[in-house]
Formats: sequence, C-alpha cells, structure tokens
Amino acid sequence: MITGANGQLGSDLKDVLSSGGYKIIALTHQDADLADSKKIIELVNEYQPNIFINTAAFHHVDQCEADLEKAMLLNATAPALIAGICKERNITFIHFSTDYVFDGKKAEPYVETDAAHPLNNYGISKRKGEEAILLINPNAIIIRVSAIYGKSPCRAKNGLNFVQLMLKKANENADLKVVDDEIVSPTSTESIANCLIELVDKNLYGIIHMTSEGSCSWYEFAQEIFNYAKTPAKLTAAKSTDFPAKTPRPKYSVLENEVLKKNDLNFMPHWKTALHLYLDQYLVQNSN
Repeated sequence: MITGANGQLGSDLKDVLSSGGYKIIALTHQDADLADSKKIIELVNEYQPNIFINTAAFHHVDQCEADLEKAMLLNATAPALIAGICKERNITFIHFSTDYVFDGKKAEPYVETDAAHPLNNYGISKRKGEEAILLINPNAIIIRVSAIYGKSPCRAKNGLNFVQLMLKKANENADLKVVDDEIVSPTSTESIANCLIELVDKNLYGIIHMTSEGSCSWYEFAQEIFNYAKTPAKLTAAKSTDFPAKTPRPKYSVLENEVLKKNDLNFMPHWKTALHLYLDQYLVQNSN
C-alpha cells in the first residue's frame, strides 16, 4: 500500500515495485487524506497489506512556514498514527523524511546518527514525525531523501521539478540565476525506488539515508543539466542572499548513506549518472 502514489516518488515506487513482483494498492490524495484516520484504517483492514509505504506529506516549505498546525498534522501526527496501525497488524511501515531536519552547519555529509536541528517549520514537522513514528513503532523504516526529482508532476512546485523547470526556462530564453551557495545531492526518485526494493525484506529499521552519491550546488546541477542536454542557457551564478528572504533553508544538506553502506545495500548512483539516465528518458519523451 502506497500513499501519494501519483506523486513524484510514489509513482516511481509503484512502477518499480510492481515490476519487481509486488502487488500494489496505490492510494492518491483523493483516495485517502492522511488526516482521515478512519479511512486509512478502513483501507488497511480491507486490503491487509504486508508493507505500507507513506510518501504523502505537506512539503511546500513556504506554506508549512505559514501553517505549522497543518504541517504538524500531516507530517507528524498522521504518519505516527499510521505507524501505530501498522504495528498492531504486523505490517512493515516505511515513511519518507527529509534532509531539512538538519541546519546545514556541519559542512560535511550528515550520517543517520547526527543530531537534527531543523531551520523551518517543514523540517520541524518532519523531525517530530520521525520521533513520533519510532516511539510508537520502533521497527518502522524512515528514509531520508534530498533534492528529489522524478517523472511525475510535483504538486508543491507547480507540476515541474528542478530539471524540467531549468529546461523550460532555457527554451524560453529566460535569464537564469541559480544559487551556488546551497549544496545538495540531487536524487532521482527512480534510483530511490530501485534501492528500496533491495532492502524491503532485509530486516532493517530506524532511520536510513538514501541519496545520490556526490554533491553539488544548485548552480552546478543546472550547468550539468544544460551541458548534458546540449541546451544553450543564459545561466549565471547567484547567492541565496540575492533573492528576497523567504523560509530559511540549510546551506548544506548532503546526506551520507552510512546505514546502506554498512549493510552492503548502497545501490544509489552518483548524482550525474542518475541525472543523465533521467535526461535520456525525458528528452526522448519530449522530443516531438
């Protein structure tokens, strides 16, 4: 059972897991609102899944800043409730979290055991969710991801991920200013799905980082997109301070896949490798 099954991450999980032999119960926001605990319980009782994967969240960072109560409900209270339901029924619960639980001040890759110090309401709500889930269900799996992009539309970004937005703006001959002082590990949702299928039956639990290898600034990420796609673009480097101050974000949010590596399960590619594969598919699909 996958919540958010039509989102960026959920859709790739659905495709990869179903091709790997798993029977999928795909739930969209229309099928079940996370906050509707009664409906969630009904669906779990009806389908009796072996594994429950929650990709749904309130992840529009600026909207979370404006509505902490909603962020806490959808990112902490509701997932913890589902974790409890799964524990009662002996269902493996897998929940997705974020690099935004960290403040970015470490300046070297964060491991799973590093202390979390979120800078904004989104990060606070996701961290509270992690804590509440593991308190009620210590055998839950919490996967932290970072700077994700996928084939399906991203509701929080007006339907476009960073790669699609850059190519669209370049084709419109727009002047592009992209920050070079925020460092991330861009990660494709397909690579997350391919890695997840390798560990769902491995008896791991707790917090697991699952991001692409290597890191770059958003500016370097944009450069690689245009270089590989052979797309001319009016791209210049900028600083985060060049833009109107919105919600604070970590300047450095690179995650180290320490748990995966210790268990010989780190199937995450380098960010450039994953990006090139994504662009190979995307450019063919959009060539007409």
